[in-house]
Amino acid sequence: ISRPHLKSSNPTQVTSYKSHLILPFCFLSVSSVMRPPNQTTVQEFVFLGFSQVRGTNLWLFAVVFCMYLITLAGNMLIITAIRFDPRLSTPMYFFLSNLSFLDICYTTSVVPQLLAHFLTSHKTISFDRCMAQLCISLFLGSTEFILLAAMAYDRYVAVCHPLHYKVIMSPRVCTQLAIASWFVGFVNAVVQTVFTMCLPFCSLNTINHFACEVLAVVKLSCSDTFVNDISLMVAGVIVLLIPCILVMLSYVYIISAILRIRSSEGRHRAFSTCTSHLTVVIICYGTAIFAYLSPKDNTVPNQDKMLAFFYAVVTPMLNPIIYSLRNKEVKGALSKVGRKWQ
Repeated sequence: ISRPHLKSSNPTQVTSYKSHLILPFCFLSVSSVMRPPNQTTVQEFVFLGFSQVRGTNLWLFAVVFCMYLITLAGNMLIITAIRFDPRLSTPMYFFLSNLSFLDICYTTSVVPQLLAHFLTSHKTISFDRCMAQLCISLFLGSTEFILLAAMAYDRYVAVCHPLHYKVIMSPRVCTQLAIASWFVGFVNAVVQTVFTMCLPFCSLNTINHFACEVLAVVKLSCSDTFVNDISLMVAGVIVLLIPCILVMLSYVYIISAILRIRSSEGRHRAFSTCTSHLTVVIICYGTAIFAYLSPKDNTVPNQDKMLAFFYAVVTPMLNPIIYSLRNKEVKGALSKVGRKWQ
């Protein structure tokens, strides 16, 4: 499907874009409804970033670069330890390895570009690259929420039905839950990217952000974004709110089951298997709910930007630290890997 060239009476407006990935779907779905005739769009976006002061940007570059290295090293160590230690061949660590791989991909989709922009005053990205980054970040972020819910179900079965744990959480079931998590995340990302691609942006191309985050991009549109707002709200309920409720219900049953254990040692051991996951859940869901489902009328300036930075840069760095510090088995496996490398 080809798109005709559009003529604009305004010389400051830039010619329309061409998408090589999902543009056909755009035309077949909502393009004709959402885009007015003779409407043009931008070819590139400009990021405001965090600061225009070179000294501040150099300091931020050093900090973020160190955080990125810690993220890569920590998550790779987690994956390596799980891969080579037979004691960690359990559903819990299967999901944890998925989470670590996801964190590596998610932070890599954002941080290298952020680091490059710290060193230049011209912070731009083409329309196609922006849509690709938006799609990838949505895909990985949505997948993480579903995956955390699957991990909560695993902990629920382990604590509340220990005798049937191996039967219920069989390798086949674990694989199906992981695939379902990645599939739901992919579908949500494609849907949101298609709707965002079909928006006209006129000559508005300055994003008050450091990356192509869906909320920040949609705000730039010069047309009605009602359809996008509804789709984002529905996605927030399906991908974020429902998994969060399922996680909360799982931990209600888990805590009630732990409290019924008579020995204090048994209660401590049962709860210690869940504290790492619960900590990560609170950080991830708390940040995302505050960013996507909170009212926008009283939003503090740059709040969305700071929340996105915390979720894209800080959280992936904290996850391996939390799991390694709070889990004796992971610490033992990491020590074993360290001895092999010596």
